[in-house]
Amino acid sequence: MDTTYRAVQAVSPGSLRQVRLPLRDPGPDQVRIRVEACGVCHSDAATIEGQFPVDWPRVPGHEVVGRIDALGSGVRRWQVGQRVGVGFLGGCCGYCDQCRGGDLVNCRNQAYTGVHSDGGYAEVMIAKASGLLSIPDEMSSVDAAPLLCAGLTTFKALRNSDAKAGDLVAVFGLGGLGHLGLQYARQMGFEVAAIGRGEHKADLAKRLGAHHYIDSAASDPTAALAALGGAKLILVTASGGKAVEATFKALRPGGAAVVLGVGPMIETSSIDLVFAERRLEGSLTGDPATADATLRFSALSGVAAMSETLPLDNAADAYAKMLAGKARFRMVLTM
Repeated sequence: MDTTYRAVQAVSPGSLRQVRLPLRDPGPDQVRIRVEACGVCHSDAATIEGQFPVDWPRVPGHEVVGRIDALGSGVRRWQVGQRVGVGFLGGCCGYCDQCRGGDLVNCRNQAYTGVHSDGGYAEVMIAKASGLLSIPDEMSSVDAAPLLCAGLTTFKALRNSDAKAGDLVAVFGLGGLGHLGLQYARQMGFEVAAIGRGEHKADLAKRLGAHHYIDSAASDPTAALAALGGAKLILVTASGGKAVEATFKALRPGGAAVVLGVGPMIETSSIDLVFAERRLEGSLTGDPATADATLRFSALSGVAAMSETLPLDNAADAYAKMLAGKARFRMVLTM
């Protein structure tokens, strides 16, 4: 058996290096995973570019799918040979105030995968058992990987919203998050409007489930949504700044704009907030149970990421393509 494994580390801002690391046994409440696929997420830039406080060298990657090949002491439920996933949240502590109240996402002691602990740009990784996700048998590892962050984030925001089947839901942005948000929104029974830049995106938006396409470069999205009766929910999947601020006015009374993509400051008028009782919210990723539901729903409904694969040796190329916005729409590393 090999005593080392291949990994790609972030070693300084913007610099990735392939190395071999020593194979180690999992500690208590940990598992060791033989990685089969790992998505390349835009949030990886926070590790690789040093935007998060990171102790270099660090292996990035938080959309990880693989099979357990060793169990640490105290691990329950999970078995050697089982295919599992690891998302951005590395596993809750179970005892802080947030955990005691059931808010596992905002656990005060939770390490972020690929930030505080090594992630999935590697053949092997160690993961905390409390953060593991179940991968449906009918879903490939490559298909599952992008759903562990991009899919989970959009699914959770839609499922936890006040919107009901038949309500108008607008998805702002047609990228890594947005192309999944359109599919989930359609499968959940909403009337779906996609907001993007350029008429060339209209056909794709319709294929992904949009009933309406609004070209923000050619028309006023606020007026377009108002003409449709106003949105109950606007899912903000891209950094829009002023455009999001303006579109906020197209929410129906009591509606909400939920921001998923981190970008420029979004300002809004207190009049627009107060007089129609609109809400501007942020949403992070989801807990393991919600991730399991995301994967099951995706398998049942046929929601899938549009992905391009590259081998681990080409991790730097995959990251560069993602960062340049040239991925359509997710990059996945295979081992």
